[in-house]
Amino acid sequence: MSKKSIKKQEEETKKSKEKPSQAEYEKKIIQLVEKGLTSEKIGEELRRQGIHPKEYRGRVSQILGKKYSNPDLINLEKKLAKIEEHTKKNKQDKKAIRERSRIFSSIRKIKKYFKIE
Repeated sequence: MSKKSIKKQEEETKKSKEKPSQAEYEKKIIQLVEKGLTSEKIGEELRRQGIHPKEYRGRVSQILGKKYSNPDLINLEKKLAKIEEHTKKNKQDKKAIRERSRIFSSIRKIKKYFKIE
């Protein structure tokens, strides 16, 4: 290897080891949200990049503020939409009707717990 390539590699490793500022950290989180990642996946992605969220002020969900939505709630709402579509086609499916009411109550509990709407 030439001296120039070794010097380049050293500079790149120094840049990657530098800790980003709080503002850069928040920008990075917003970029990852725009890709469609949940707060849990954002934390994993940041750790892969060598950025540890515990070293910064505020959790990922706090930084996102109103953009943040609970992934459990999102999954339950998707499931409820599928079951409602199914029950419209199959009105005699008693198990699906029971499942719809069970999921609806789970959604209500989560919203109450996290004080959503």
